[in-house]
Amino acid sequence: MPAVVETTGTSASGFTGIMSALMASRLPDPYPVLRSVREAGSFLSGEIAGSPVTLVTTHAEASAVLAHPAIGHGFRDGISYRGHLDDGLGSLVRADPPDHGRLRRLVGRAFTPGVVDALGPRITELCDALLDEALAAGEVDMVEALTRPMPLRVMCRLLGVPAEDEPEFGGWVDALTRGIDPRPSLTPAEVSARASATVAFDDYFRDLIARRRAEPRDDLLSALVAIHDDGDVLSERELLELCTLLLVAGYETTVNLLGGGILALIRNPDQLALLREDPALVGPAVEEMLRHDPPIQLIARTVLADARIAGHDFRQGEGVILHVGTANRDPAAFDEPDRFLVTRYAGGARVRRHLGFGVGIHYCLGAPLARAEAEIAFRTLLRRVRTLTLLDDDVAYRERIVIRGVRSLPLRLTA
Repeated sequence: MPAVVETTGTSASGFTGIMSALMASRLPDPYPVLRSVREAGSFLSGEIAGSPVTLVTTHAEASAVLAHPAIGHGFRDGISYRGHLDDGLGSLVRADPPDHGRLRRLVGRAFTPGVVDALGPRITELCDALLDEALAAGEVDMVEALTRPMPLRVMCRLLGVPAEDEPEFGGWVDALTRGIDPRPSLTPAEVSARASATVAFDDYFRDLIARRRAEPRDDLLSALVAIHDDGDVLSERELLELCTLLLVAGYETTVNLLGGGILALIRNPDQLALLREDPALVGPAVEEMLRHDPPIQLIARTVLADARIAGHDFRQGEGVILHVGTANRDPAAFDEPDRFLVTRYAGGARVRRHLGFGVGIHYCLGAPLARAEAEIAFRTLLRRVRTLTLLDDDVAYRERIVIRGVRSLPLRLTA
């Protein structure tokens, strides 16, 4: 049976322990803190903002909890815990069965492997164009030069958003991604910015959806508007929420995967050398990036019904937070978990799956696109760039809790 640590929100040590884990994403290296949290127990139970919540820290237990039917969101039934607020990312990502199955089936009919494959040449073209500019400059912030503009342009292209609207989208996405952090960590200004961004997205896509109904084009939004299954179609509200979800989840996760991956390669030159020797390792290397420093650090859920999972008793209405960062470094699941090894997932090795894209019915629908973008970006980097020199070892991370990523990455590049 896994270790259980019972803590409470009124206990200084218990509250501090849980909050340390939640706030660690902002640290340059959160993993010593997270190791201590994991060693305290697989389940840490306490209160956040007056609501009971359990933090799950280990790989086997987190996997079991995520896959269990008693763990979900609870919005439909009005039992979602207080910290699991409405953050503007409704529809698919916040639905429980049977609604979730219906939405995923409909979206899956439009967002197919063929759609992702067709984007490959465009992603390569974007990476080459952005690296042309970066190499010409010589010294750049790689976040602004590559890791942020490429995924944003890909998502805008996928949804049929005109290029001239991309900068405005970037600001809205920043507000929404900050807004998915736990409510107690947000300032009133950040809550207001999230609400404004949600309204802005709705207004924009409501108009774009109307145009696609009248004049369909070769993009995902047109396909989502037209999709039907035995008379079932996506409502306008569902379409609006899906568009917001695709932009936030499909864009922000990839931005931080790329930034964290580049930094990991720079700080592990022996692993970068292995990639240069064998570019076939790029795919496995992306999986290791998702394990070693996952862009999504926390997954929040609500207990839908009383259940005993992996030896721990959960009660209906309680909150559950799965800590991906601790689970992906669990020594019970991974050999040398703190080492970054591009060969870990190579050659059909029998390695446990990381939790970077989740587990169970909510496994990330956009995972194939994120993988494709990352693999193309790193293959292009290996082909175009001889040296990557970090200009400042003191890399700052964004003020985020759920999503972890570098704020800037100043590099000197040689062709």
